[in-house]
Amino acid sequence: MPWHLCKRCYDAEMRTTVRLDDELLEQLKVKARRENISLTRLLNRALRDGLRARKPANPEKRRFKQKTQAMGVPKMDLNKALALAAALEDEEILRELSLGK
Repeated sequence: MPWHLCKRCYDAEMRTTVRLDDELLEQLKVKARRENISLTRLLNRALRDGLRARKPANPEKRRFKQKTQAMGVPKMDLNKALALAAALEDEEILRELSLGK
């Protein structure tokens, strides 16, 4: 065959082998007969519809929402939390020095 006639081979329909369950194949054949279309056309339509259904047109990102729990009333004044953290750190350093670490 001349090359200029083959250059559009990529536009040709592709044939492939697909293994279907017998029950599913029979359902597809019945539906194709009922709709008066070929099995190939029905399969192509079903696959396209299935792929479209899995991928939403405008996927919405789910926003992260932190779950919180009530922890009760604080047992100390948290307004000076950094000072408290520094004091606790100092106590730990003194404890380690006294132990000889």
